[in-house]
Amino acid sequence: MTLNVVSPKVFTNQGVAISVTGVAQVKVDASHEQMLRSACEQFLGKSTAEIENVALETLEGHQRAIMGTMSVEEIYKDRQKFSNQVFDVAKTDLINMGVSVVSYVIKDISDEQGYLLALGMARTAEVKRDASIGEAEAMRDSGIKAAKADQAKLASKFINDTEVAKSQRNLQLKKAAFDKEVNTRKAESELAYQLQAAKTKQQIKEEEMEIKVVERKQQINVQEQEIMRREKELEAQVKRPAQAEKFRLETLAEANRQRVILEADAHAESIRLKGEAEAFAIEAKAKAEAEQMAKKADAWKDYQDAADRKS
Repeated sequence: MTLNVVSPKVFTNQGVAISVTGVAQVKVDASHEQMLRSACEQFLGKSTAEIENVALETLEGHQRAIMGTMSVEEIYKDRQKFSNQVFDVAKTDLINMGVSVVSYVIKDISDEQGYLLALGMARTAEVKRDASIGEAEAMRDSGIKAAKADQAKLASKFINDTEVAKSQRNLQLKKAAFDKEVNTRKAESELAYQLQAAKTKQQIKEEEMEIKVVERKQQINVQEQEIMRREKELEAQVKRPAQAEKFRLETLAEANRQRVILEADAHAESIRLKGEAEAFAIEAKAKAEAEQMAKKADAWKDYQDAADRKS
């Protein structure tokens, strides 16, 4: 049996009159002997309409009683709590009559003073307010996240730019060091070349000097051979021994004088040539070392200038 339980204009514990309509499903439970006996005793000889009326009045009485113990807000916001209380209280009385309550729910809540409308408007305002607050908080959180993202992006860009600058600086420093090493090696190579060239020139000078010494020695040998030839010719042609001896001695003296002069000239020339070769070698070496020091100084200055520009 379906019962519409209507409780019009019942005052709640706040003194506000409201109307509640509930729907209940009830039946006479024949599966339990005790309940069937109670139903027979209670409703024997009564019609179905009378039985429904008894159950309806019982439910309506409990519904009104529960309404008087709760506020409008409780009934409006927590209908399940209200339904459970009505169901639990009415179920006990109806069971004693042999009637079982299958279910009970609130169908409608209303009032004539506009209280529920105002309550709904207030709730709507609360919802709108909460929605506005939520939207503002969401926008705030979104702005905060965006700001943090931008900050992280800028930090990442700063770190990346710093790393790029460091890499470029390291590259420039390595390049400067490499250029310095190349210039140093180049200067050393040029110095070695100049030293070798000086040694070669000195060797050539020494060889030229030796050639001249050999030539002078050959000239001396030629003079000696000429003296010997003249001596033999003199011995063969001069008849008088005294004159021949005198001529021989004079010739020997002259030849010896010429030999001494040639030997002295050859020795002096040898010493002069050796001195010139040694002086040339010393001058070339000093000049090469001075040029190397100047190039090293220039390379070191270029390296420092590059490092200063990058730091």
